[in-house]
Amino acid sequence: MKKTKKILLFLLFILSGFLYYLIFVYEAESSEFKKEEVFIKRILDGDTFELLDGRKIRLLGINTPEKGKFMSNYSLSLSKELENKSVFIFYKKKDKYGRILAYLFYEGENFNKKLLQSGLAHLYYYEKDFFYDEMKKTEKNARIEKKGIWKDSENKNCVFLIKFDYKEKKRCNNEEILILENKCDRELSVLIKDDSTKQFEEKIKKGTFSKNFSCTFNDEGDSVYLWDNSGLILFHRYP
Repeated sequence: MKKTKKILLFLLFILSGFLYYLIFVYEAESSEFKKEEVFIKRILDGDTFELLDGRKIRLLGINTPEKGKFMSNYSLSLSKELENKSVFIFYKKKDKYGRILAYLFYEGENFNKKLLQSGLAHLYYYEKDFFYDEMKKTEKNARIEKKGIWKDSENKNCVFLIKFDYKEKKRCNNEEILILENKCDRELSVLIKDDSTKQFEEKIKKGTFSKNFSCTFNDEGDSVYLWDNSGLILFHRYP
């Protein structure tokens, strides 16, 4: 009886994945996504791949840690599983660097979502699509479970957000401001980052830390992250 139950659960799991793939294909086609089977030649980093024909793929809706940063080796390792594999991509356009912005499916599984589930990426959207809500929920679950990049730093409970003003009165006039209070008993080496690839390595002494930014944070919605080598110290998303 137990064996039969396990088999049924396994079949339901496979079926749910297959149905998810069919729904995605339907929504992709109705949303004018292009579908293409491609061969991945090389992994450039956790969210960027080179194809056999020389084109480059940038995974849509997510951002993985930059090389050398917290958890970057893990996201790269997971993506390396796709090297020398045939996959399906669904895409509409390219970014300013000429990379194809795509959802990538391997064996019926949304790989963009898999990186979020594993806590090896965070959301990065400028234009919301049909799968935004599902991707957002996936990231939230990973954050609650403190997976990967969401793991708490040992310094999490002694650094506090005092002020964060992301709007500038004039274009790129160095008016964005972040003020933190470090109540730890030591200076901290941290990485401050937004949802995209803008990042700043800083030393935060005990007491008040203040930094001005210029055209770093998006007025329409963005996040501020603060990591050290042991994990996430601070996360704030708006609106």
